Amino acid sequence: MPRSRKSQISLDDTPYYHCTCRCVRRAFLWGVDQHSGKDYSHRKQWVIEKLAELSDVFAIDVCAYAVMSNHYHVVLYVDKAQALSWSDEEIIQRWSRLFSLPVLVSRYQNGQCHTAAERDAVRLLVTTWRQRLHDISWYMRCLNEPLARRANTEDHCSGRFWEGRFKSQALLDEAGLLTCMAYVDLNPIRAGISPTPESSDFTSIQARIQALQSNNPDTDRLRLKLFHVPGRKDLTDTLPYYLQDYLELIDWTGRAVREDKRGAISPKIPKILERINIDPDQWQQLMQPRGKLFSSAIGRIDTMRLYAQSIGQSWCQGMRASQALFPI
Repeated sequence: MPRSRKSQISLDDTPYYHCTCRCVRRAFLWGVDQHSGKDYSHRKQWVIEKLAELSDVFAIDVCAYAVMSNHYHVVLYVDKAQALSWSDEEIIQRWSRLFSLPVLVSRYQNGQCHTAAERDAVRLLVTTWRQRLHDISWYMRCLNEPLARRANTEDHCSGRFWEGRFKSQALLDEAGLLTCMAYVDLNPIRAGISPTPESSDFTSIQARIQALQSNNPDTDRLRLKLFHVPGRKDLTDTLPYYLQDYLELIDWTGRAVREDKRGAISPKIPKILERINIDPDQWQQLMQPRGKLFSSAIGRIDTMRLYAQSIGQSWCQGMRASQALFPI
């Protein structure tokens, strides 16, 4: 039985989530439609532009993304502490970039609210907006609705553009986060669309490689969450891996995924797999074109058991896969 969105997303368990959304009937409305012959590939850039806009407004960072021909993936990090640290004025300013402000709030900004009841009403609105600015459901709503309207306007049609509401997975620990980020970044290679990570258009791995080659982390307007910097002890503002280790893992995995790749796959196992204790054979099987991620959550067996308890269940789908991929 499907669970409510509220029960699927629990920031007490993890701030990292993998979200995906598909076009209606899985039609290629972001790529070349083989039935009509129309090319909608230009719409892929719309997703990246909207992600960049929302990341400047919400207290939510993008860790990884891949825009395919009929769906997209994003890995998000929710920074609740950042949202709670914003002043009321900053909350109003950020919300106004997405929605028009009520007259009462405009009057409050101009110093025209003279009664306690008016000021209390404004504070109540700000509290609601603060909650929404670190809410994944609101983030995805603000992403999907404008994209659907823009595509329907271009096609001179109306009706549903998305297959349904977005799907989400909780990434419970370092192992789960690494697995999902690699899965997302390797999507074009797994689908046989691109031969290498650096040629995988509309993916975060390509954006990171281009930024690394240009020695400029802000090459793309969409600022991705940074990897950990060697020598830095604080992990709170960065992903818990080194970029070089991650690139090595993606390259090694990509070579294993592509069956038509010439030459032997290097037997050298990326050290990041050894450090996090991930079974390399199970990893390769998962990253194959027909490999499937776990269901509602990804992580080691102990974190999955704790997550199941927190959502009122005795187990989570994928526990057996977790034990095979992440041996204790």
